[in-house]
Amino acid sequence: MPRLLPAIANDRRFLIMLALGFSAGVPLPLTAFVLRQWMSESGISLAAIGFTALIGLSYSLKFLWSPLIDHAPPPFFRRWGRRRGWLASIQPVLALAILALGFTNPAVDPALTVMVAVLVAFLSASQDIVVDAYRIEFLEERQQGLGLAYYVWGYRGAMLAANAGALTVAEFAGWPLAFTYCAALIGVGFLAVWLGPEPAAAPRAAMAWSARLRAAIVDPFADFVRRKHWLAILLFIALFKLGEAMAGVMVAPFYRELGFSRTEVAAVGSVFGLFATLLGALAGGWLVVRIGTARALVLTGMTQMLSNLMYVALAHAGHDMPMLWAQVGIENFTDGLADAAFVTYLSSLTSRAFTATQYALLSSLAAVPLRTIGGSSGWLAEWLGWPDFFLLTTAAALPAMAIMIYLLIRLPPAPAMPEAVPAPIE
Repeated sequence: MPRLLPAIANDRRFLIMLALGFSAGVPLPLTAFVLRQWMSESGISLAAIGFTALIGLSYSLKFLWSPLIDHAPPPFFRRWGRRRGWLASIQPVLALAILALGFTNPAVDPALTVMVAVLVAFLSASQDIVVDAYRIEFLEERQQGLGLAYYVWGYRGAMLAANAGALTVAEFAGWPLAFTYCAALIGVGFLAVWLGPEPAAAPRAAMAWSARLRAAIVDPFADFVRRKHWLAILLFIALFKLGEAMAGVMVAPFYRELGFSRTEVAAVGSVFGLFATLLGALAGGWLVVRIGTARALVLTGMTQMLSNLMYVALAHAGHDMPMLWAQVGIENFTDGLADAAFVTYLSSLTSRAFTATQYALLSSLAAVPLRTIGGSSGWLAEWLGWPDFFLLTTAAALPAMAIMIYLLIRLPPAPAMPEAVPAPIE
């Protein structure tokens, strides 16, 4: 952290990464927590709200159209270059889609609201593709770690501005103005694209589209499946965040049913929750260094699983502010703890020859079950009731824990080397 402000003063590229991270973080809450809060206030059933998890499938499947964005010229702003041109083409449309989302009415036509939200998620995922490529090409190798740190802080700041900010604006001025406010936030990223330079990309050899698709998708998977116990590894990746995802889809209607107001949810769930997550991520990074990634995954995965029991306690307590603070703090801290170990594990699985592509594919795999199985959470909550539903989400993490222990036995971690200190995660 002490290096952040001096770096901005010496090199404006880090300020550009901060702004692009902010632009990338704005849309996510609008298609998840904020949207579910709005739908729960509009009287939409829990089963229907649960299926909003499918809206975010674009984030899981973005690798399918990333070769097109990577190789095709941008539709507009071609003079700005390939990366800046694509960003400048996507961001205004994304802002207009967010604006349009605010002028739908889920109480009258929920299908239209969902369709516009799907468009927002698709455009947001497309923006992520270009920002990742821009960051890698824009920064020198020695600047990648610090540049990513700026991106993450911008991203987290945007989630706070779009989540707590939208709920607060909606409380005093209504949902249309809340989404108008969020659409305007995309302008931060557009300003960075306008003022920033086009990165100098390495020249590419001419390749047929079939060869490009094979290099982007087929070869990285073929490389991965040649390693030991690859199927167990993929199953673990797919299931590790399942319990958390099933619970997370229902958080907004759960808080709403207990009688918590928008401002209470914004202050505790968004602001305090963000700081608890960041603190947990820092603690998780320290733990990975101390005991190794594999052991940290088991320990943090167990704490993440058990933290779902706080929802059960809150369900029995009802509208109890101290219990809400405790639930949000414990749940977000343990999620940050587990995320640090999980991201480190995913990074360790990538081959040097396919680092970017394999990480994108593995992270997409990690999100697919969350966007599909998580869609049934509303129906399960209606059928079981809140306490039993959250007990089920706790048990949903057990298969991943069993697979991780199996992998720890079959593929024991290498002995720690005191002289090799890993770099910070973020």
